[in-house]
Amino acid sequence: MNLHEYQAKDILKRFGIATPEFGVANSVEEAVAVAKQLNLTKAVLKIQVHAGGRGKAGGVKFAKTPEEIAQLAKVLIGMKMVNEQTGPEGVVANKILISKPIDIDKEFYIGALIDRDRAVPILMASPAGGMEIEEIAHKTPEKILKMPFSFDGRLRPYQLVRLAKFMGWSGDVAKKGMELAKKLAICFIQTDAAMLEINPLVQTPEGEIVVLDAKLSIDDNALFRQPEIAAMYDASQGSPQEAASKEHDLTYIAMHGEIGCMVNGAGLAMATMDIIQLAGGAPANFLDVGGGATKEKVAAGFRIILSDPKVSAILVNIFGGIMSCATIAEGVISAARELKITVPIIVRLEGSHVDEGRRLFNESGLKIISAKDLKTAAELAVKASKRGS
Repeated sequence: MNLHEYQAKDILKRFGIATPEFGVANSVEEAVAVAKQLNLTKAVLKIQVHAGGRGKAGGVKFAKTPEEIAQLAKVLIGMKMVNEQTGPEGVVANKILISKPIDIDKEFYIGALIDRDRAVPILMASPAGGMEIEEIAHKTPEKILKMPFSFDGRLRPYQLVRLAKFMGWSGDVAKKGMELAKKLAICFIQTDAAMLEINPLVQTPEGEIVVLDAKLSIDDNALFRQPEIAAMYDASQGSPQEAASKEHDLTYIAMHGEIGCMVNGAGLAMATMDIIQLAGGAPANFLDVGGGATKEKVAAGFRIILSDPKVSAILVNIFGGIMSCATIAEGVISAARELKITVPIIVRLEGSHVDEGRRLFNESGLKIISAKDLKTAAELAVKASKRGS
């Protein structure tokens, strides 16, 4: 789960990592009030969206007067940002962060993530801050330091010394930088983060180390341990379908195709999307109803798929192990009748209670196309989709 910059900074503060004073506004009036509260005559205004590249997209502005703060707030609040990260649909900024401008002497990058190859958390740092870390890795990989650390969030003294040397820190700056790194690693572990990065981390002309921007993403599977963070979820930053999937505890990812997919199991779902592509179509979504889904969850998943106007056919691919094919059939039939479905439905069932599932479909009176294998199902779905669209 991604967090906004202001949410990430609030969490960093809990771990003793200082950030410049800021306020958040979702209206011009609130922006003016925040500026007065912080006694700002000049300010940096940044849109709050779940995507990077805000500066390049025009989502970060510098106001030189109180009047400009109000003028720029009017432009930024409600702005739709579209770039490679957001996709063509873009995301809308409902809030902006307002903070005091900071004089910058040097910029750095520091962050933490999980190295899945080694199954350990790693600290990443670079003296080339302000750039996208992917760009640094591609052009100048020697400028990135990667250090694994323990699952208690502890960085060893020799690692801190190595970090300071790599970043070019010395004296009081080194002490401040090393202390920040220690707190960042603990924050990463204790929040069950999947990724935490500060970019840029800046050094001021006075030798202060300041967090200018922060991104924090929490492991979805650990949110049950982080109820306060889970409550920070912003449904407006994703598609309506993704918001609904969270409500029903389904795994859904919107895509850009026309064939809706309902599958049980992530691996089978990815294989289903691959074979749809191979047959000449494009999946509209990834939807894993899980191994123990109920009839109600299946019906909710079907409604989510159908709420996407691009969907012109639906492929249901179920391998019943823990999941009963009859349960899937009941959920699909219930949703199809409720929503008065007009798009073609192609079903491939195998496994537990498969005969019962097929019987329910045959007796439903719905226009359902049955397929005995996945290749045939994908081909039928592509043909049906082209006719439907």
